[in-house]
This record gives sequence, structure tokens and C-alpha cells, in this order.
Amino acid sequence: MDTSPIDPSVIENFVGGKWDDEIVPQLVEYIRIPNKSPMFDADWVAHGYMEDAVKLMTAWAGAQNIPGMQMEVVRLEGRTPLIYIDIPAANGGSDDDCVLLYGHLDKQPEMTGWDDDLGPWKPVLRGDRLYGRGGADDGYAIFGSLTAIKALQEQKLPHARCVIVIEACEESGSYDLPAYVDHLADRIGKPSLVVCLDSGCGNYDQLWCTTSLRGLAGGNLTVKVLEEGVHSGDASGIVPSSFRVLRQLLSRIEDEHSGRITLDGLHVEIPAERLEQARRAAEVLGTAVYDKFPLVDGLVPMSDDLAELVLNRTWRPALSVTGIGGIPSLDSAGNVLRPHTAVKLSLRLPPTLNGRQAGELLSDALLRDPPNGARVSLELEKASAGWNAPAMSPWLDKAIDAASREFYDAPAMYMGEGGSIPFMGMLGEKFPGAQFMITGVLGPHSNAHGPNEFLHIPMGKKVTACVARVIAEHHLAGQRGETTGAAVAPDSGDRHGDHGCC
Repeated sequence: MDTSPIDPSVIENFVGGKWDDEIVPQLVEYIRIPNKSPMFDADWVAHGYMEDAVKLMTAWAGAQNIPGMQMEVVRLEGRTPLIYIDIPAANGGSDDDCVLLYGHLDKQPEMTGWDDDLGPWKPVLRGDRLYGRGGADDGYAIFGSLTAIKALQEQKLPHARCVIVIEACEESGSYDLPAYVDHLADRIGKPSLVVCLDSGCGNYDQLWCTTSLRGLAGGNLTVKVLEEGVHSGDASGIVPSSFRVLRQLLSRIEDEHSGRITLDGLHVEIPAERLEQARRAAEVLGTAVYDKFPLVDGLVPMSDDLAELVLNRTWRPALSVTGIGGIPSLDSAGNVLRPHTAVKLSLRLPPTLNGRQAGELLSDALLRDPPNGARVSLELEKASAGWNAPAMSPWLDKAIDAASREFYDAPAMYMGEGGSIPFMGMLGEKFPGAQFMITGVLGPHSNAHGPNEFLHIPMGKKVTACVARVIAEHHLAGQRGETTGAAVAPDSGDRHGDHGCC
């Protein structure tokens, strides 16, 4: 890598001060806002919480005094808003090239189980952790992105033109985002580097970059056997239980003993590079692969091979039942054979599997030949493809590792993630020549989407500093002719709506 005038200590000090003096206080106020994603708040417009979050972020961004910065809250009719920020190249950087930085501002719903002194909309600072919904997923993204750029400008270091996109329906599947990407295509241009700050990290000791994301298929599966509930003593043994029929259907797609998905069409061949990355990640993480989760005493992970566990959560399909309907609570359950049972299915898919085909396979397996002639329906809410990162350019590989060594004193690590970020697949299609730096602060016990979610503040600072370092190296690589603007790929015609949430 070429020698550059970048002083990591200056970047680190600037970023640290910005986080302490401005970003953490802003995130405290952001956590107070219950701006749930539209899937979880049908009246989000009337409630106005999304607008409150937009105003908080744009007010701070507008006060940053970045020369030439243009900011707009873009509003397409009937859609969630999107914050668009365009920052011109500075100090000799190129306006012909572009770095695109991405995040989102919508949140998951409350979830039960928070500690008595914590809550989703109650920001609590405890040591290095800021508790509350959305700080790490993904409220910090706009603050971190702008701070990384300002850190370079404070040293008068060159950087290419930067575009920041903050959407407001990622947790609902980013269904509004394709329309905005198309609407803004001419203004965005052709980014050669995409930075996403919405991913996870295996530990808080080094920089982690995401190499793949799983797809998602799922929705509401309902089994109905009666028009109304009847006495269980009268009907059991004659009328099949809707719960038992549901069990039979789920056994068509999942081995109830091992948890393996039994439909061959939902598996893919795992690339050799990803197998090796999983092995290295398992070596570094050790038992943290599983003990980062709040396991009950005595629970045994699904494999004693740590690398296999990494692959299970990143490259293999897996089924979760995330909701249930038609079943009364225990304190109100009578002796009734219930008329129906419904469950919400969340089927994670391998990164390279076609999402629509997966949805068709799932529907066929669950709906054909219903047991006992029960009425079975599947409302497929999501059928989205995952994402596998393109081969990394040598300059980016070196820049990421250098940043990790400078700010963490440890090498960078690469690993797939089990969740989904719809924007990545979308950009991979639209800008096939772009390089990707997908990273984030969601590490052990941070519990995104669940109770007691927190942001690890030192990790936020270091990730921000690393992004600044990589953007600076992007300019130097461009001078050496190692970056190329991504050409716009032909529209596949099925991109819109083919995405799922994290």
C-alpha cells in the first residue's frame, strides 16, 4: 500500500471526541423515539415518530458544516422518507468517483423480556453500553458516516465524492428502497465503493467485515379444521387437531431431531473461500460462537464443531417459528379443540439461493395434499434472495486490515452474517463493479431486535475511524487506477419487492 499522510491518532481523537460530545447524546434522544418500521406500525404516518427521527438526524447533519454538502429528505408519494446527502470530493479527491454509505433509521418493535430498569424507548448509559432500541441497529449510521468524512477533512485529506443514503423501512424489507434507488440513480452516479454500517461483529476486539448475508422466505401458515371451537372430549379422536396437522406440515421441510432443512432445493454448495473464512472465524471466536447467546443452563448447541456452527448461521437454511396464533394463553385455555392454529415462519436461506424459487418450494411443500383434508393456507410475506460479496480488490483487503491493526491492534476478520440487508443485493445488481465494506457494531450480547439491545460505544468509535481510513485509501487506490466506477446493470425486472428484512 502506498504511504499516505494519514495520521490514525488524529482520526481516533477526532472521532472519539465527536462520539462523546455529540453522537451519544443524539442517540440518547433517538432511542426515545418509538419509530417502528411500517410492518410493525400501520399508522406510522399519523403517529409521526418516523418524522421525529428524520428531523433529529437532519438537524444534526445540517449543523456539521461540511463544505458543499447538499441534504434532502426525499419523499415519494405513499412511501417512507429517505435522507439523501451528497458531499463533494475534497482536497484533490475525484468527483467522477463515488463512495456510497448506507444505513437505516426505522426500528424493530418493543419485544418483551427487558430488564426492569431497561426498556426499548428508555435510553440507559451503563459503562460502555448504551441500551435501548435502535442505537446500534441502525441509528448510529448517519452519525458515523458523516463523522468519518469530517475526520478526513479535519486533516485536509483527499476523498472522493460521498453519498449517504438513510432509508426508513429496512426492518420491513426495504420495499420502498428500489423506488428511491431508481428515482435517485442519476444523482447517485456510479459508486466504486459501498460502505454499509448495518451489520454485525464477532467480537469487539477487531474490525469484522461481512462477506455474505442470508436470504429470507416466510409468512403466515394457517391450518383450519373447524368453523368454531368445540368440546375437546367430544371431538378429539374424531376431528384431527390443527396443531398436529401443523406439526406434520413442518416435518415436510425440517427434520425435527436435527433441525436440518430437508428440501434439497433449499441448499447450495458453499464456496471454498467461505468455508475457510468460517474455519478462521471459529478459531478466533472459540465458544463465543454460541455462548454469546443467553442459553438456558444445560442447553447444548446443535453441533460440537464450531466451524459447522458458523456455517449453520451463515450458509445453511434454517427455520424459526417467530409467532403463533389461534392458541389462547395458559390462564385462559379451556377444554376446547381449537378451530385453527397459525404460525409465522421465518426461513433463512443460503446467500446464493434464488429467493423466489425458495418461496415456491416452500409453498409447494406446505400446501400440497393437506393431511386429513384440512384447510391449509400460506400467506407468503417474504421471498428474498441473500447476497454474496464479490471478490475483494487487493487495495480494499489491505485497507481494511490496515485500519483494523491501527485502531484495534488486531487483524481484520471476515465472516458471513445470518441476517439480511436488502440494500446489498439490490446494489450488487445495479452496480456490479462496486466493492463492498459491510461492517457494524452488533456484537456479542448486543441482542438486536430482542430485549436489552445495546450499542457498544467503543466499537462505534473504532468502526467510524476504520471507515474514515478506508475512504482515504479509496482515494489513493483511485490514483493508482485500482478502483473503477460501477456500470449500471440492466434491470432484471424482478428486483422490486424481492427483498427481506434483517
